[in-house]
Amino acid sequence: MDKAYGISRREWMAAGVCAGTLASWCDGGSAGAKMQKLKGEDMANLTPYLLFEGNCQQAMEFYEGCFGGDLRIMKVKDSPAKEWMAAAQQDKVINAQLRSERIDISASDWLRPDRTPVRGNTVCLYLSGGTLAELKALFEKLSQGAEVTDPLKEMFFGSYGALNDRFGVRWMFQTNEKA
Repeated sequence: MDKAYGISRREWMAAGVCAGTLASWCDGGSAGAKMQKLKGEDMANLTPYLLFEGNCQQAMEFYEGCFGGDLRIMKVKDSPAKEWMAAAQQDKVINAQLRSERIDISASDWLRPDRTPVRGNTVCLYLSGGTLAELKALFEKLSQGAEVTDPLKEMFFGSYGALNDRFGVRWMFQTNEKA
């Protein structure tokens, strides 16, 4: 990265991630109040952040089709980062967020050309609670093109299943209801 602005690419990306994290915490206006009570439904939400290899928009649109919610996608070329990013990066997603009352997922494309991403299940998304019917419906939607590693079935603690979706993301499903 050009040092004309006095910061390195690493410092700039770290600042962006911190700013994005801060914005997501502050977006609701009551994040500080929620942090005062750390029990039950008053706990802060955990938001997974997913990194994709050029197919972030397709992945997030797929998840929007499964869960609904409000999907916001910003590409590099539409962000303040466009001045610092190479031409090959301009059509990549710098930030995407799918948010609803019950879902909050953030993601971006891999934007570090100086490093090679390591494919793997570094993030596992865990869907728990709800009804068995709701869980089955979500499992079926996410199973499209997926590797189902554990079919949804009754276990001693309720019902459980797991899969790696068509984008390589690991999902686990659990409800206390039995089939």
